[in-house]
Amino acid sequence: MRQKIVAGNWKMNTTLAEGIELVNQIVGKIEEVPQDVKLIVNTPFTHLFPVSKIIGDIKCPFCRSKISLGAQNCADKEKGAYTGEVSAKMLASVSKAVGTVAGAPEGATGAPVEYVILGHSERRGYYGETNAILLEKIKLALSEGLKVIYCVGEALEERKAGKHFEVVGNEIKEVLFNLSPEQMKNIVVAYEPIWAIGTGETATKEQAQEIHEFIRKTLAEKFGALAEETSILYGGSCKPSNAKELFSQKDIDGGLIGGASLKADDFIAIAKSF
Repeated sequence: MRQKIVAGNWKMNTTLAEGIELVNQIVGKIEEVPQDVKLIVNTPFTHLFPVSKIIGDIKCPFCRSKISLGAQNCADKEKGAYTGEVSAKMLASVSKAVGTVAGAPEGATGAPVEYVILGHSERRGYYGETNAILLEKIKLALSEGLKVIYCVGEALEERKAGKHFEVVGNEIKEVLFNLSPEQMKNIVVAYEPIWAIGTGETATKEQAQEIHEFIRKTLAEKFGALAEETSILYGGSCKPSNAKELFSQKDIDGGLIGGASLKADDFIAIAKSF
């Protein structure tokens, strides 16, 4: 059975204090989340260490299993003179560092950084990340034991020109088709209609289902039955008011949530929409 996922992409929002308060609010409501739904909080890099500790400190195993920590990007190089970059190895090391804090209990560790978002339209558009660059990032992330939320999607002009299947198909084939089936098991795909991000516009449930089905069929060309096990998330202005309608579609397994993930009540409400 495919994992139901609600992943929050905080983007470049919240100070450290605000981020800690937000994750504490989410953790405080975690019991409301259905057991078969996975929450992922993808915070700014500066927040990963304290949020790792907060999640790691959740005492109830039942509650702890519902939430994971993720980052929003990683470098396409393993290490070296790349000022300002953060490597996959650095992300993977976060949880182990919690036990090194002065006063930490013996053997203390935080929650691992389990996921990283790669290929987000903002990274592609603002920073020129190509499919070739993203393939390198994915390989490095997987080699460090991270799971990847890989984003695909078309711009408004591409949809109007009827090229959305071509664009999304190429983003899958040029990147994911280079992975082995074992690697693919650690990939979550997120479809983002770029024209619906931060605009208040949302694809209709029919539009969303149509392209999610296309993504799954495209994955099946390379990976066969594994495509049926791959979670595919909708990532375009999903909010409490439309989440239930979207999540009811056969090939939509959850959402990659932007603005609505910055309010604990909204984030939890979306998670309860399955």
